[in-house]
Amino acid sequence: MNKMKNFKRRFSLSVPRTETIEENEFTEQINQLNIRHTQDRLGSASYDASPVSPEPTTPGAHSPSHLHYHSRPSSDDVSKRMSLPMDIRLPPEFVKKLEMESENSSPDSKPLSRMSRRASLSDIGFGKLETYVKLGKLGEGTYATVFKGRSKLTENLVALKEIRLEHEEGAPCTAIREVSLLKNLKHANIVTLHDIIHTDRCLTLVFEYLDSDLKQYLDNCGSLMSMHNVKIFMFQLLRGLSYCHKRKILHRDLKPQNLLINDRGELKLADFGLARAQSVPTKTYSNEVVTLWYRPPDVLLGSTEYSTPIDMWGVGCILYEMATGRPMFPGATVKEELHLIFRLIGIPTEESWPGISSNEDFRSYLFPQYRPQALINHVPRLDTEGIDLLSALLLYDTRNRISAEAALRHTYFLSLGENIHNLFICIAHLKPLQLTKVQHVT
Repeated sequence: MNKMKNFKRRFSLSVPRTETIEENEFTEQINQLNIRHTQDRLGSASYDASPVSPEPTTPGAHSPSHLHYHSRPSSDDVSKRMSLPMDIRLPPEFVKKLEMESENSSPDSKPLSRMSRRASLSDIGFGKLETYVKLGKLGEGTYATVFKGRSKLTENLVALKEIRLEHEEGAPCTAIREVSLLKNLKHANIVTLHDIIHTDRCLTLVFEYLDSDLKQYLDNCGSLMSMHNVKIFMFQLLRGLSYCHKRKILHRDLKPQNLLINDRGELKLADFGLARAQSVPTKTYSNEVVTLWYRPPDVLLGSTEYSTPIDMWGVGCILYEMATGRPMFPGATVKEELHLIFRLIGIPTEESWPGISSNEDFRSYLFPQYRPQALINHVPRLDTEGIDLLSALLLYDTRNRISAEAALRHTYFLSLGENIHNLFICIAHLKPLQLTKVQHVT
């Protein structure tokens, strides 16, 4: 019980927030955005769809965090002041309470304190199970069960991740990591954590709902995705990952099942249970991370001193899988995984992987002296630039493996338009049902 109290103190009861900081929705085709940008190169059109008001520019104006209610407060005012989604439906009793408080407030009233804001959020309905309606089970794992649900506050669909609590052990460390990291990750390509609900028996994380994941999407396409959509999803994956890496956060479990996709073509990183913040002053991490098929060879051979390149190897495997419809290295054991890698990429040498000859695990396996194969023979649907990017992602030497930020600038993405990096609203409006026709694949 004490552990759960500490958990509540540390992470608060709820995590209401706007959908993103940098972008809000994927509402335009790439070509449409490029045409619009060309027409209004220096025009007045704004692509910033953030529901948070901009900084005040007139004397005496107040920022959203300093709003004062001297007349009847509107839902928009409350949403801005408390950083809530703009589509939230405030309970009538809460609005009435605000009206009473506004009548008694002075012009110099201070912004909400942390304690009063938390109490207000509870009054609205955050942190309460009755605020959400279960609609059906989506999946079940060792520690958690995920349900499809609906929020009474917004009428939007949500995903309810119920984590069972053991009284002696408290909350699993994966749940603590997921909550602590996602509270501070606000980006269009990272799944949004809306709320946290804690009872004696379980901890419920309330996420935004997305229709499927990349694995399901591939299956629905008959394992033959449009190469244009491969590029779209790849770009979004790198954008979300670049955002994490800039904040020194390693995902450590990238795979198609952890990349969620909605019917608008938005791809979002999810499942941060194995993620790790590098702010902790240590270079030694566990090597029992990343699903085997997407685990880099340095970690397979026991490395515990890794950084952001651990995620980039998995990105390469995912690019291959999207382009071919099959996993790149589907090994059943560590040895088989390494064997599949070396058979395709070639046996590592001191030139391609400095220090590998002194690795005891590597020497003990006695692998054949495989020569590297041409990737184009295995991924014929990728163009020259795509093969170059794939090669840069699958380098043995982690110092040379391409970063997420550098990958975003790769020539592979030039066809998306030169303005793609400057837009606040994102890049694609995809309808999966129209993408499953094999005859349209290019």
